Amino acid sequence: MKGEDKSFSHNAQKGQPGPPKGRRGFEKPDNAREIFRRLLGYLIKNKLLFLLIAVLVIFSSGSAVAGTYFLKPVINIVSDAVSAGSADGVMSQIAPLIFFMSIIFALGVVSQYIYARLMLNLSQSTLNNIRRDLFEHLQDLPISFFDKHTHGEVMSRFSSDVDTLREAMTQGMPQMITSAVSVAGVFVMMLVLSPALTVLVIALMFVVVNIIKFIGKRSASYFRSQQEVIGKVNGYIEELVEGQKVVKVFCRERRTMEGFAELNEQYRKAATNAHTYANILMPIMNNISYVNYAITSIVGAAIIVKGGIFGIGASLSLGALVSFLQYTRQFFQPLTMVSQQFNNFLSALAGAERIFAIIDLPPEEDDGYVTLVNALRDGDGNIKESADYTGMWAWKHPHTKGGNVTYTELRGEIVFEGVTFDYDGENTVLSDITLKAESGEKIAFVGSTGAGKTTITNLLNRFYDIAEGKIRYDGINVKKIKKSDLRRSLAMVLQDTRLFTGTVRDNIAYGKLDATDEEIVAAAKLANAHRFIEKLPDGYDTILSGDGANISQGQRQLLSIARAAVANPPVLVLDEATSSIDTRTERLIEKGMDKLMENRTVFVIAHRLSTVRNSDKIMVLEHGKIIEQGNHEELIALHGKYYSLYTGQFVLD
Repeated sequence: MKGEDKSFSHNAQKGQPGPPKGRRGFEKPDNAREIFRRLLGYLIKNKLLFLLIAVLVIFSSGSAVAGTYFLKPVINIVSDAVSAGSADGVMSQIAPLIFFMSIIFALGVVSQYIYARLMLNLSQSTLNNIRRDLFEHLQDLPISFFDKHTHGEVMSRFSSDVDTLREAMTQGMPQMITSAVSVAGVFVMMLVLSPALTVLVIALMFVVVNIIKFIGKRSASYFRSQQEVIGKVNGYIEELVEGQKVVKVFCRERRTMEGFAELNEQYRKAATNAHTYANILMPIMNNISYVNYAITSIVGAAIIVKGGIFGIGASLSLGALVSFLQYTRQFFQPLTMVSQQFNNFLSALAGAERIFAIIDLPPEEDDGYVTLVNALRDGDGNIKESADYTGMWAWKHPHTKGGNVTYTELRGEIVFEGVTFDYDGENTVLSDITLKAESGEKIAFVGSTGAGKTTITNLLNRFYDIAEGKIRYDGINVKKIKKSDLRRSLAMVLQDTRLFTGTVRDNIAYGKLDATDEEIVAAAKLANAHRFIEKLPDGYDTILSGDGANISQGQRQLLSIARAAVANPPVLVLDEATSSIDTRTERLIEKGMDKLMENRTVFVIAHRLSTVRNSDKIMVLEHGKIIEQGNHEELIALHGKYYSLYTGQFVLD
């Protein structure tokens, strides 16, 4: 798929995860700056709050820098008093300085507390926006995306990847902002106190920067691998938990544990490597800061004792040296604290990269412009658009030439004209499919598994677009119809039923959200679901959870049929709709299904040939081609594939 997220993988690679292919060694992501810029864009959406935090951060960091400068006059006053051998008036001189220094530090602590609280609110708001954008974009992705990727892999974006962002924003991001401001302020004050010693500190700083760069390259790659592997782990767990019954039936617990152990080991190796490189950074930084402090102390003391070295630094006082040494601690301390958050930051970048990889996927293309509208006929019999529900629908077709608009009544006539399709651009699934379903006709598809029956209905919904040929709906090419309107005119009952957490009533109304209670009950009766629903603990208000785990598979399918019935569509697709219903129940709902199919174009896919016998047309598919078509009597008379299937001489796969 164009734009597909390449970090997804169904098959876990054996061995230790290394750097992604295509990058040399352990380099950071090529788009690291772009990722950080996009994260920053989310942060500054609330400009007023972000600006207030920035002001408080600057004030908090500036107070620490300014407060330290007061050490210089305090130390100099005491030093001069000691040199003069008299302590008279010393306390009166240093008391105001100490008081102001205390006030400055206290204000810094208060501002730090306030901005930390505000930053927490800002980060949670940012994560809320990211999750919202991610979920909204998922709704716009084509079905092919969900066909190719496991639910667990997708869910890991919302869980582990978003969680790494939370840690970075609530802990790492404030620390990085504070550190940047502190380093800038400290650097200015160091230049004011002693340019010569500042040059020495900067020289040592280059060593620190290169160490951070060296370790960061290696750590970043393993953090990306860690996030990729945890996505595989989540996908594996989700798949196996959902399929626990199958695992137990075939006694595959040991094989399942072996598969998990392999993935878990991959995650352990990637996480160990990532955090090893990240965690050694802080002690290295601490020790370098001690070395820098010692060297600066020695050089500064020599300058004071000798009155300068090599003709520089003669004006350095004891108070200035003490303040400068404190600034060196403040200069390296932010870098040390950043190194503590380095693993969180790298992990967040890796998580953000995976989140943005989905957000950047191209949405499902929809170039349709024909829409579905409420309609009515005027006195002359012409179709007109109506603002109110009329029970009649029409296709509103604006024409570029002439600028006029025409209306075509929604009848449910479907025509396939030489349709050819493949999923991957290589293996043809359908070849030259030509058929016509008149309004109100029942069309059945039979054939072996993989013959292309379900694919035909997927193309009708435009879950996929065809490579060759045309599909016409009431004479209109479906590519011209807006997808949401096209799908609104169809209802599907799938073999794989899907119920949502909520009441029985809510699940039926999913087919028509504004359905009345009377319509819901009528649809349930039509599907023969009303009787079992009334026997549930709370009837229609019974809560279903876990995809309807508290009711039987057959009952789930009946609710799915009721959901289609309440939608009241002109075209109905039944894809193995009665596969989970026993023969007795199938007979009970046969009349209801007949009512459901009245005056509708119906496409039926079924393995039970008894369910398609009364179809107007039966299409027999084999290897993506229609090899026979006609009604039941006509196909029996042919003595072909359908005859063999119906008489039991050939069994469907």
